[in-house]
Amino acid sequence: MEKRILGRSDIKITPIIMGTWQAGKKMWTGIEDSEVIKGIREAIEAGITTVDTAEVYGDGYSERIVAQALADVREQVVLATKVFANHLKYDQVIEACDRSLKNLNTDYIDLYQIHWPSGTFKSEIVPIEETMNALNKLKKQGKIRAIGVSNFSSEQIAEASQYSRIDSLQPPYSLFWRKIEKKETPYCVENNISIIAYSSLAQGLLTGKFGPNHKFAEGDHRAKNTLFSIKENYERVQTALEKLRPIAERKHCTMAELAIAWLIAQPQTNAIVGARNAEQATANAKAADVKLSSNELAEIDVIGQIVTNYLDDRPVMWDF
Repeated sequence: MEKRILGRSDIKITPIIMGTWQAGKKMWTGIEDSEVIKGIREAIEAGITTVDTAEVYGDGYSERIVAQALADVREQVVLATKVFANHLKYDQVIEACDRSLKNLNTDYIDLYQIHWPSGTFKSEIVPIEETMNALNKLKKQGKIRAIGVSNFSSEQIAEASQYSRIDSLQPPYSLFWRKIEKKETPYCVENNISIIAYSSLAQGLLTGKFGPNHKFAEGDHRAKNTLFSIKENYERVQTALEKLRPIAERKHCTMAELAIAWLIAQPQTNAIVGARNAEQATANAKAADVKLSSNELAEIDVIGQIVTNYLDDRPVMWDF
């Protein structure tokens, strides 16, 4: 898999990234540790050598599962994790990073990201300068190699950039959720900031596996996703999926591969995709081989608008 430069750093990432929110188990159902570990290993074998996690995924559990999976291949992998919104004071950032280093069983983190802006989820307001000063210290110490942000607006990225180089933005972004294209994408292109999209398959919708009457198991956070929970949104999703199916058939790929291929063809954009098992991880990697012409990209773009043209202005998909 051809690699790309992360922002202005010297780090090379794969355009498809292994996501491990599910490895933390919290807010997911039917997750088996052994299967997730196999999935991470299989992703690496298939060429996906960038792995993303966060301290909040299962309160460190995801990071520990990732450590198990990467025990003998750490140096071959670009490892990204995140500090949560309730740990953004100077000392808290330092402590959180040290915790993540221990959880991940490594002495450096390639990309360390602020998971959510200060104040999110009723967290304490902390000046971005204080948080960035801590991140700069960690970078100087060699504990982290690059700094990124997640769920930030273009204005928030600009503010953080006053204090250090920001090499990536991790936003929700898919064919069915395209809020960042108005302001954040142009900003990132202009400033050479890599976009690392999460929920690249709209939490599974773009696999085409969820039919009109799908019901989630108790405890599955996707039930609160506005694309699922609002009847009119879900009906438009089903209409769009039916229009995507013939394109996938024509390209001899799955719906998921088509959606990932479209996403990584967008400016500056790379796609985080999770996997519960080895089979899903291998399938995700195949998307890198799907090449779309400008006409095909435009055709898919228009189909995505069947869903996105009717969404409100909320920045994320969930009502937590």
